[in-house]
Amino acid sequence: MDFSALVVFGVLLVRVGMMVATAPIFGSTWAPPTVKAGLTAIFAVLLLPLVRLPEIVTPASLALVVVHEALVGIAIGFSIRIVIGAAELGGYLAGFQLGFAYAGIVDPQSGVRNNVLAVLYGMLALLALLGANVHHALIRLLLASYEAVPVAAFARADGSLAESVARTFGLIVTVGMQLAVPVVLVLLLVEFVLGLMTRAAPSLNLMVIGAPLRLLVGLVTLAAGVQVVPGLIVRTSDWAMELGSHLAGAFR
Repeated sequence: MDFSALVVFGVLLVRVGMMVATAPIFGSTWAPPTVKAGLTAIFAVLLLPLVRLPEIVTPASLALVVVHEALVGIAIGFSIRIVIGAAELGGYLAGFQLGFAYAGIVDPQSGVRNNVLAVLYGMLALLALLGANVHHALIRLLLASYEAVPVAAFARADGSLAESVARTFGLIVTVGMQLAVPVVLVLLLVEFVLGLMTRAAPSLNLMVIGAPLRLLVGLVTLAAGVQVVPGLIVRTSDWAMELGSHLAGAFR
């Protein structure tokens, strides 16, 4: 019995499956496995007539092809994961300044312990990406990746891999700081004013009035600044998907 056609289809499932597994916009860790498996199968069936797949000759070459496809799929999925990560970083920094780090919860998207604002910013980013139809752009990126990075056996990554990884982490830090800087700067100004008040009136009990004042000013600043989160996240998604395509291209 000839299983070559089934093996080729299985190879197609690898890149698609790793993209679905790593991209939060398609479920990531919090979606049921049946949903992710169903999405993977649907995407693979739709891509089957559009993608040119090689013939698998030996088990060794099959293993190298699977490794190659898994790496490319992870790179594509991470193009959206880094956007969510940047939003969570911004929320974590802002929440740390507000004192919310004491109230950590388990984030269902990442499975790690985050403060309340990190989870809020991450969910806002996810909703903004869905509202802007970024998941459609991600599917188009997946289809284009088969032209830019054809299915082949993995040999080695080229020299652009290190640069792509560095630029990816740079995006996370840059966007995270942009989201957190309003709250951080305002609370820094509040600390400066409280320090001057301590020098001018040492009898004031700033340990009692300082914490509520910082929290009040921080929440007002957060309420004003959280409105820019969706727009910044959507603009960042184009940059992130470009970085994801470059990262996937390193495995040509």
